[in-house]
Amino acid sequence: MKFRLIYPKWAKLTGQTEFHLPPHGPVVFAATLPPEVEVDFVDENVQTIDFDAAADFVGISMMLTSQVKRGWAIADEYRRRGVKVICGGIATMLHAEETQAHADAVFLGEAEGRMEQVLADFRRGQLKPTYDYLNDPAPTERIGPARRSILQRELYNYKGVRMVDLFHASRGCRFNCYPCAVNYLGGRCFRPRPLERVVEELALIDNNRLFIVDNSLAQSKQWELDLFREMIPLKKKWCSHPIEDDDEVLDLAAQAGAWYVYQAVFDTSDFIRRRIERYHAYGIAVEGTILLGLDEHTEDDIQRLVDFLLEIKLDLAEFTVLTPFPHTRSRDDLVKEGRILTSDWALYTADHVVFKPRHMTPDRLLELYHYAWDTFYQDEPQTYKMYKLLQKVVGKEMADGTFVPRRADLADRRFGQPAAAPPRR
Repeated sequence: MKFRLIYPKWAKLTGQTEFHLPPHGPVVFAATLPPEVEVDFVDENVQTIDFDAAADFVGISMMLTSQVKRGWAIADEYRRRGVKVICGGIATMLHAEETQAHADAVFLGEAEGRMEQVLADFRRGQLKPTYDYLNDPAPTERIGPARRSILQRELYNYKGVRMVDLFHASRGCRFNCYPCAVNYLGGRCFRPRPLERVVEELALIDNNRLFIVDNSLAQSKQWELDLFREMIPLKKKWCSHPIEDDDEVLDLAAQAGAWYVYQAVFDTSDFIRRRIERYHAYGIAVEGTILLGLDEHTEDDIQRLVDFLLEIKLDLAEFTVLTPFPHTRSRDDLVKEGRILTSDWALYTADHVVFKPRHMTPDRLLELYHYAWDTFYQDEPQTYKMYKLLQKVVGKEMADGTFVPRRADLADRRFGQPAAAPPRR
């Protein structure tokens, strides 16, 4: 059987440096298919779909709400040609009812141990409209190494620098953050993979630089300590979401190769200032993730926040506008208050204002979003700050003997040479 797996294109944030990481969901899903299934993977962000290429069965993997309209259009075209289509992934789960109108089947939940039945139904011509495992997560012991062989690795480079590979050591999240849908998707339960399986997969990845995509590593101190101890001999260099603010944890994370973290910066408090200082003290860089448009945000608050980010010397910052995705507390509140402006999912990219802010007009919030990007990167453009992060990881690799020379890694300053003025967003 030839199974064509497609990852629809999606737009970068306005003004964000244009690079593409190898997607994680499709390679994890592909590992759940029997070995005899031939997987033909197309990432539309870096490739063009050839609708005439032979395919017995098509799967469309959608992670982001902003992908769904394109995913539906792809599904419609294949079905018009008589090819059966199944849709899955996070965005399919968030938009299941709408997606059912465009697919022969939708898959909700985790696929480990379940695809054999789906394929058997397909062969008999008896696909079910829905395979619903949302409330039945797969045992983490079943999660094997992702099937990264389906990727065309040469497509994931930025100016000669190979992009990080994505990897996960756990699923689920015990937190319930206001704008996040993880609570709906997997419940508030932290589910770590067996450490021996984690180490097995890490050792198989031929890329020294990784992005650990777990929702948060700061969910169990003992698990973090055990994980980082196991990772030290592998000498990988990695970025992740937050790490526990604990001396022992941070020290082991640094030894295990922590390169930088994505840390939410939600106010100008001493707590946030100290959090950034602590990461830096252990040689771990920080990319701040800054959400604008919360109900407590006034115009002055946002302007002060941007000044604060420069003061605390964040290595990078990524600004987004509060976006009320389906099955989040933020959407529930905004729907109840009649403040949703549009449900055109193509606009749910986190750089459009799709709701009525409490303290300003939608247009003013969008102006402040652009102000934040422009002001933070006024003196050092984003590409130059990225270059400085690259220097950090090269230094770490050279110190432990894992550095593999590549053109852009060898201090090629063209990678991030500051422009006369940063581009307007």
